[in-house]
Amino acid sequence: MADPVRILTLNAISSSGLQRLPSERYSVGAQVDAPHAILVRSHDMKAMAIAASVRAIGRAGAGTNNIPVAEMSKRGVPVFNAPGANANAVKELVLAGMLIAARNLVPAIRFSDGLSGSDEEIDRKVEDGKKNFAGVELPQHVLGIVGLGKIGSLVADAAIKLGMDVYGYDPEITVDAAWSLPSQVRKAHSIEEVLRSSDFVTLHVPLLDATRNLMDARRIGLMKPGAVLLNFSRDGIVDNTAVLDALNAKKLKAYICDFPGSRFKGHPAVVATPHLGASTLEAEENCAIMVVDQVRDYLENGNIRNAVNFPEVVMARESPYRLGIANANVPNMVGQISTAVAQAGLNIHNMLNKSRKDMAYTLVDVDSAVPRQVIDKIAAIAGVLAVHYLPAVS
Repeated sequence: MADPVRILTLNAISSSGLQRLPSERYSVGAQVDAPHAILVRSHDMKAMAIAASVRAIGRAGAGTNNIPVAEMSKRGVPVFNAPGANANAVKELVLAGMLIAARNLVPAIRFSDGLSGSDEEIDRKVEDGKKNFAGVELPQHVLGIVGLGKIGSLVADAAIKLGMDVYGYDPEITVDAAWSLPSQVRKAHSIEEVLRSSDFVTLHVPLLDATRNLMDARRIGLMKPGAVLLNFSRDGIVDNTAVLDALNAKKLKAYICDFPGSRFKGHPAVVATPHLGASTLEAEENCAIMVVDQVRDYLENGNIRNAVNFPEVVMARESPYRLGIANANVPNMVGQISTAVAQAGLNIHNMLNKSRKDMAYTLVDVDSAVPRQVIDKIAAIAGVLAVHYLPAVS
């Protein structure tokens, strides 16, 4: 019997995902030496030494800011995530945030909690005080969405069903996302157009160099007076100082976010939830299932789906003997790989190569078992980052 595939878990991963790793083939736990793969949620992997044995990393969530992706790319290690698996959970929190801001629910609750006296006295105070918390209804108001991926699309659909007008902007929108976007969404040509038009603005973009402090003082200054800004994406996308300045100047009505901080504590116009975006049982299960399936398919078949640093490469097996090769995206790699296989007298049954920026990945199905010396010869080709022999699991 072959040695089990070792999977290290750095956080509590939902059992709904882990149970998809057969115990007769996988050894899974928080104390695993020389792991072949790592499953993680929030653990900071940038501060740890990642074993040379690691072939894949799976993040049970969407963001990968806690993983040294660039370092893993240099080692030929794909970093998988679970885009969209927590989308409904985030969507619901965004809707809750809009309702909280529109109806002034937090200050109203604080007011009620501070009431004292007899029931008759409280009744009088309620009648006198409720006018201070009069809000607005969502229909006929404009929601601007920056980022139209899975979450943005779900938010748009829900807002439209609530009677809101929706503007959307996403210069990087994928074909699949465009197909799923409700037709009623008005396509803006810039972030600035969204900001000028919207009563509520919600952000759904990844944290990259290009999006850090995306909402700075200049852009916040373009928003409607009394607008509400919602950020359930990433903390660094918003310039917190600029937001506080706008709130204090009454430029913004409220900032609703998922990222508490010392500067926001006690501010009457800030509602900060403690990273609740994906904190539902369903989202945790969905993320775990999705990323476990992807990591397992990679370890067993070499297929790559939803890796943030690799191209998408999926090839149906037509032979029990397969090689998966990660390499730099440079000329003549496929030729050199094919030559090494042919010189060993192996017949290539099927082959697929794709690239993404500086990274390329190749799957090769051959008609007979691949000797160790062939694997070593391919690994020695300049630019090859990793080679894995993937005989079919019986």
